[in-house]
Amino acid sequence: MSEIADSILRGAEDALAYAQGNDNRGQAHVPQEVDVKAIRLHLKMSQRIFAKTFGFSVHTLRHWEHGIRKPKGAARAFLTVIQRDPNAVVRALIGSTHFPGSDAVTD
Repeated sequence: MSEIADSILRGAEDALAYAQGNDNRGQAHVPQEVDVKAIRLHLKMSQRIFAKTFGFSVHTLRHWEHGIRKPKGAARAFLTVIQRDPNAVVRALIGSTHFPGSDAVTD
């Protein structure tokens, strides 16, 4: 097998082990900072619709966007997933790939 194929295989094995609870292999990479407003604007969603769709309070969302507070831990990880694959999150949460309240239809 080539070096690239070996690397991909090791990565897949690590991801599977991590997903099965073996935290000695693989590692989640969560950025230290996320630009919440940029994520929301990219999705063409109002604060109210973004908060409702993804389960945040509007109050918390506004604090993040104004720099009063910063998302921590799981919220930062969740926002990263929203940024990277919003369709998967919307499908998982509401069973559709249409972002409510926006003109963005994906897939």
